[in-house]
This record gives sequence, structure tokens and C-alpha cells, in this order.
Amino acid sequence: MRSKLKKIWKFIWDDDSVWSWIVNLVIAFLLIRFIIYPLLAITLGTQFPIVAVVSESMEHGVHNDIICGQSFPEFRDSFDNYWDVCGSWYENRGISKDEFRSFPFKNGFDKGDVIVLWRPTNIKVGDVLVFRANKAQPIIHRVVNISDGFYQTKGDHNSRSISSGLEETKISEDRIYGKGLVRVPYLGWMKILFVEVVRPLGIIIER
Repeated sequence: MRSKLKKIWKFIWDDDSVWSWIVNLVIAFLLIRFIIYPLLAITLGTQFPIVAVVSESMEHGVHNDIICGQSFPEFRDSFDNYWDVCGSWYENRGISKDEFRSFPFKNGFDKGDVIVLWRPTNIKVGDVLVFRANKAQPIIHRVVNISDGFYQTKGDHNSRSISSGLEETKISEDRIYGKGLVRVPYLGWMKILFVEVVRPLGIIIER
């Protein structure tokens, strides 16, 4: 029995074969999925402690030459340039440039990033929330208004808050999974590429 266990141990950790590599991936997945992820959920106080960003709605650069509903093919990424194009929407709602500059993730974040979440407590204007919408995937957008216990959000890249489908103009607390704490660039691309591969099998990813 001991010799068999030694062989298995050596196969997993010392063998350079393709099968050993596959077994290592499976073990890593199981550890993350059933041990590390649940522990993070308990520690951070949310059932979704880590999320991969799967859309461009929080980006501060152009996508298909569009930003905040306007065409700017020559746009250069910077906070000042973003505010020149998109800032009037916020200023019309009482959010100044200096206030926005103090917000978490003031430069937004990109598709493929991973966001670590914290329990949804003490939510303020400017915080980034992950919430349930009438879509297959949760949505991650920024709080732009709080009124009568409800939250309104908007994607930094979007031209407005979206009521139809996302229902982000009146978000109740029971729809909120958590608020953004830390951004890890690019780490989410592994998940996105995997989902893109299996999409023909019927899995749909939110855009």
C-alpha cells in the first residue's frame, strides 16, 4: 500500500508526462473550487468572493471606437480624456471630477480582469457593485446614486444607466452580491477563453 502511494505521489509531482500535467490541473481546480473559494467566501463575507470581468462596460478606453455612446476613434486613454468625454453625465447628477477621482477603481477596469469582492456593507456613491440582473451573468457597475434604500449603477463605459434587462436604476440590497475591493489584471482571461470555446454547446456569456 505504501509503495503504491509513493508511486502515485511521484506520478503527480515528479512525472513530466502529459497525464501527470492533466492530473495536476484537476487537483488544482478541485482545491480552488471546493476549499480555497469557500474559505474566501467565508472570510470576505460574500458568496462570490472573486469574479472575472466578461464585458467592456467598465473600461475607460474606446471599444469599437465608441466610449460613453460617442464616437472617438482617436481617443487616448487617460483620466482627463475620459472625463472630457463622459464627465458631463456625472456632473449633471452632482458628481464632480474631483469626487470621481477619489472613487475606487477611478480608472475603471478591463474585460479579462479579476475583481476580489467584499461583503456589501456601508455602500457609498462611487463603489463598484456586483449584483443580480435579468441576465445569465451578474453585473459589475459603479454606484451613481443612492435613494430610499435603493442603488443606481452605471457602467463607466456606458452612456447611461440601463433599466431594461439590467434593471440597474433601482437595485435592492437583496440583489447585491458584494462590492469591489481589489483588481487583478488579466487573470480572468482563462475563464473567458474557456467559456468562449464551449459557447457553441449552449453556454452564453453576458456582453
